[in-house]
Amino acid sequence: QLQLAESGGGLVQPGGSLRLSCAASGFTLDDYAIGWFRQAPGKEREGVSCISSTGGSSNYADSVKGRFTISRDNAKNTVYLQMNSLRPEDTAVYYCAVPLQQYYCSRYVEEFGSWGQATQVTVSS
Repeated sequence: QLQLAESGGGLVQPGGSLRLSCAASGFTLDDYAIGWFRQAPGKEREGVSCISSTGGSSNYADSVKGRFTISRDNAKNTVYLQMNSLRPEDTAVYYCAVPLQQYYCSRYVEEFGSWGQATQVTVSS
């Protein structure tokens, strides 16, 4: 059974940084692309970033491009999301997820099947 566990969220001031981790269990992470998503209160879940199974390619939402970096360490079965220059509008619950087509990297919620339990990120002074 594919299981994902996010960690690393917290409260940070505007302009600060956080690194989120997505640890996989029950499967070999390097067989899958992984996506990061977020959902702010009262808003729909949106794709933030996705990384291919090898880590050779990635994509980002325009709202985070240049500030967030996705990476993976397949030896540790973990994917990371480094978030810099955080803004109040980045406040959300952040999820990682596995795509239904394991090698397909996208930012569309409906194309992902297994989700973690999420971690809260709050950007506030």
